[in-house]
Amino acid sequence: MNPAPMRPLWQGRSLALIGILLLAFSLRSAVASLSPLFDYIERDFALSAAAIGLIATAPPVCYAIFGLLTPAFERRIGLEPLAVLAFLIVAVGLIARSFATNAVLMLVGTTIIFAAIGVGNILLPPLVKRYFPDRIGLITGLYSATMAVSTFLPPLIAVPVADASNWRASLGMWALFALVAIVPWIALISRARASKLDIDESADVEPPNPRVFSRMLRLPAAWALMVGFGAAGVVAYTSFSWLPRILVDTTGVTPVAAGVLLSLFAAVGLPASLVVPLLVVRYHATRALYGVAVTAGLVGIAGLLWAPALAPWLWVLMLSGPTLLFPLSLVLLNVRTGTHEGAVALSGFVQSVGYGLGAVFPLTIGLIHEATGSWTIPLVILALVILTAIPAGVVASRRHTVEEEWERKHGVW
Repeated sequence: MNPAPMRPLWQGRSLALIGILLLAFSLRSAVASLSPLFDYIERDFALSAAAIGLIATAPPVCYAIFGLLTPAFERRIGLEPLAVLAFLIVAVGLIARSFATNAVLMLVGTTIIFAAIGVGNILLPPLVKRYFPDRIGLITGLYSATMAVSTFLPPLIAVPVADASNWRASLGMWALFALVAIVPWIALISRARASKLDIDESADVEPPNPRVFSRMLRLPAAWALMVGFGAAGVVAYTSFSWLPRILVDTTGVTPVAAGVLLSLFAAVGLPASLVVPLLVVRYHATRALYGVAVTAGLVGIAGLLWAPALAPWLWVLMLSGPTLLFPLSLVLLNVRTGTHEGAVALSGFVQSVGYGLGAVFPLTIGLIHEATGSWTIPLVILALVILTAIPAGVVASRRHTVEEEWERKHGVW
């Protein structure tokens, strides 16, 4: 298949570029804007550890479930209309969550938001393929960087906005970005795309082939990528849920400072999303990156356990190390596959099972903390999860595709 001919980035598709970047921004802001405000919310109604854990569980559960359902939705509705519907629901959920009067309504609003974001996660790659077949690498890098910005920005400003107004305004203001994000897509839908834009009409959301998907269960490489992706998810979603409270309880920092430190944790995603794919593809640095991720994460946890007040910023920066496994796993989904159907099946397996693992731990961590009154056991559990990335990294760094691995073990692909 010949690559798409290059043409100017903005030629006939400026709305699509703006729309993709705005969608990317709204995919992560809802995750990172909540946990710095738990102390403020609890002044109005109780949030138990179980409630916070369930709220933290909603994102990965919704990503796993609705990621699998998205291909069926797209076939019925269409790519652009589904993007509009999904982010309209994100906006409604953000507004509804900001008006919550108890933990149940907070959980319902959060679930609505992340069900729609689970759909949005799957829509961005085919939107890039449809409008920018000649610039897939560039646009993917741009929207990945935008997602990283929208992850570290909300915790940085959540508490100051709550202090200036209230926590409801701090939570609800992100709905504006979701609403703005759908404007370019409404404009694109309203005009004759086929006559005015050179787009790839084959860029649909494709479900994994069940036969190929089942093969992933028998391939060590697939399990290794899933474990690495899952470990990154456990650390990320547990941190977005509990890190501000861990810092306040163990280091004595203020809620404002804890929000800034959570922003520091999230900020690592920006350079990682730009640098990690290059290091993997050009320099085959998979094993080294796994080593850096594991070592940094363990150092961060050791610091929070034994000398939390000595250098909180350093421990948080180190704890963000395992999140390198997110972009690393995503780029390996392509590097470790040799066929289109293999890439779709491996992506479905790694992300659905990995997000499922990420859903279990925030609730478990919260319940253990509530039962013990300490953060020691929860942090030790996080350390054990990070350690699982060591054997995963050994297997994932082997330079062969899942198709080659299958043929070597089981015969013709």
